[in-house]
Amino acid sequence: MLVVMQWFLLFAAFACIIRLLLGATVSDRLVALNVLAGVSLALLVLWGVKQERVLYLDVALVYDIFGFIGLLAITRFLKDRPSEGEDL
Repeated sequence: MLVVMQWFLLFAAFACIIRLLLGATVSDRLVALNVLAGVSLALLVLWGVKQERVLYLDVALVYDIFGFIGLLAITRFLKDRPSEGEDL
């Protein structure tokens, strides 16, 4: 079952990367980046459970914290920027 979940998460990560590269708007790319961070977090937890190593779970926790802080920083930067349809 863990192998099936691994392949599903790798497929989801690949789909997120495609959406990240081909996203129509900045918000689409930001959502794809956030989902990709969640998928990679799930992969880290899955590998930690599969190999019975607690270190992967600690790394996943720190990765999630930094991912959330990074997402907040990017949204704060994009908040002050005019949207794509507005005139400068």
